[in-house]
Amino acid sequence: MRRLLRILNFFSSDKELTQQLEHILGFTPRHIAYYKLALMHRSKPDEPTDSNERLEFLGDAILGAIIAEYLFKKYPYQPEGYLTELRSKIVRRETLNNVALRMGLNKMVQYNQNDKGLSRSHIFGNALEALIGAVYLDQGFAKTRKFILTELVRSYIDLDTMESTDTNFKNQLLTWAQKNNRLLTFETVDEKIENTRKLFTVGILLDGEVFTTGTGYNKKDAGQVAAQKALEMLKA
Repeated sequence: MRRLLRILNFFSSDKELTQQLEHILGFTPRHIAYYKLALMHRSKPDEPTDSNERLEFLGDAILGAIIAEYLFKKYPYQPEGYLTELRSKIVRRETLNNVALRMGLNKMVQYNQNDKGLSRSHIFGNALEALIGAVYLDQGFAKTRKFILTELVRSYIDLDTMESTDTNFKNQLLTWAQKNNRLLTFETVDEKIENTRKLFTVGILLDGEVFTTGTGYNKKDAGQVAAQKALEMLKA
């Protein structure tokens, strides 16, 4: 009960939040506490356990399964590799964060706004996954599947564009290096704690010299940022 009361204190009235959620979800939530927890980033509450991370874990698994089923039925003649790549593009952090911003989740997520780096990270996409977890607990699998396919995929995902776009900047850069006979490596050049979170800096070494760097809250994201910057610099 104490945990729930701590979370409730961060939000405006239930009526106002319910109206906002109805606009996003397409239905009226039954158990508003699930959704309040889904919108609570760990940087905000006094207790780290009062955050959306467990719901994010649940939502991530459900989203991956529903998208896999959707693509399996939509593309009956495509091989496994094609389906895997397309699913990866849909559920990747950048895609989900962009969808969350377009939905307006950034105006609802509770987080430490004094930490300027958080607003530039993927916390809104993570909150979207947590929201999916909340929908599942509140409404069940069938309603969650309808929410994902109707309110997310059909409203915000352009599959035609996504099919023809290569968003793996690291692979693009490695392909460029191979074609041009250049030695390219990725190295973690710095790790530090920023507002209780570990921030990684990954450097791209071109023929043994640091060419550019990128930062992120995990090494994979930092490497992708660095690779995107390198491609822009090389105009590759």
